Amino acid sequence: DYVLQIGKTPIVVNDKRGFYTSRVFTTYIMEGMAMLGEGVHPRSIEVAGLKAGMPMPPLALQDEVSLSLSLYIAETTKKDLAAEGITLPVHPGFAVVQKVGGELKRIGKKANQGFYDYAGKDKSLWPGLLEVFPPQADQPSQQEIVDRLLYAQANEAARCYEEKVVRSVADTNIGSIFGWGFAPNQGGALQFINAVGPKKFVERARELAKAHGSRFEPAAIVVKMAQEGGRFEDVV
Repeated sequence: DYVLQIGKTPIVVNDKRGFYTSRVFTTYIMEGMAMLGEGVHPRSIEVAGLKAGMPMPPLALQDEVSLSLSLYIAETTKKDLAAEGITLPVHPGFAVVQKVGGELKRIGKKANQGFYDYAGKDKSLWPGLLEVFPPQADQPSQQEIVDRLLYAQANEAARCYEEKVVRSVADTNIGSIFGWGFAPNQGGALQFINAVGPKKFVERARELAKAHGSRFEPAAIVVKMAQEGGRFEDVV
């Protein structure tokens, strides 16, 4: 009731680490940083983020959030999970956060230096990125980068729905658009999977997993849909 009174659109999520929006949002910026660490040109990453339909590119968004906050969250999560006997899977993007935010102390917009340099309202990619993370001669296509950014998010959103972190398809889609700005033209993270088609989504996700790591392995719920010819549909 309170959320409606202040003019916001509420969704109800269950209590799991990262909840929903923070958990999936992180996959977007981490994938961008993983590609930077692999030698993908930072400008190509940022252009692909906008081409994917996201309101901000991943490296710029990480600067807004601040690298120091990301380092703190990662270390705290690692300790909390260790206390539970769980080992936190290491995302390849984390090494980039440690390098830029930890070692180089470029913690983001609040310090006027992160992946970007800031001068008042103006900002530009930090030239030093090309020295710290030299671009490889063989660069991926823009579509490959776009796919990695979108599939990472959509797949994690499907896992959240599968784990009942979110309670409905509508909440999952609405939360993805209003919560962190998932490509609004796609109609939401689960609707993106519907549009691609679960079968094609699983095929492409497995291609990405083979090329870039197990984080792209398709969520079990999508694999089941692909086998049975189903799709994400909200139950009223």
